[in-house]
Amino acid sequence: MTAIRMKRSVAFKRLALLALVPLLCACTMDVDPGPSRPSPRPWPPQQQMCTMEYAPVCGERGGRLQTFGNACQARNSGFMIVGRGECRRAPPVALPEPDRPGRPPRPDRPNRPDRPERPGGICTREYAPVCGQRGRQTQTFPNSCEAGNAGFRIISGGECRL
Repeated sequence: MTAIRMKRSVAFKRLALLALVPLLCACTMDVDPGPSRPSPRPWPPQQQMCTMEYAPVCGERGGRLQTFGNACQARNSGFMIVGRGECRRAPPVALPEPDRPGRPPRPDRPNRPDRPERPGGICTREYAPVCGQRGRQTQTFPNSCEAGNAGFRIISGGECRL
């Protein structure tokens, strides 16, 4: 009778072992492989939403200049801003500042009371074009505040006509 019990005991142990193998295989742990695995790539940056304000800037990329409606649009296109206003073929000429030493005196123009004073204030970026005049020069500005800051007198609403 002992031989039969022994055979049953061995058969029971084998059956128990076969039942535990799938359970033990399911118990796994994910181990970080360390620096051998490359890190995941970051998501590409999304373009920023830009307003449609009109404040032209000149952008440069790879030696190429291009005019944009505003700085946000230039940056979204991958351009570096190199100046305010539209791009020009020739580099802008630096104008002498009014109080700069070394500037030749102009006795024919001592103080000009007819010239509007430049307030230098901060303007909103609303687009309400005006035509401004300073001397014989006329120029279109995005709004009256910008014209005033540039020292121009407003002569009409809308863009200047040639």
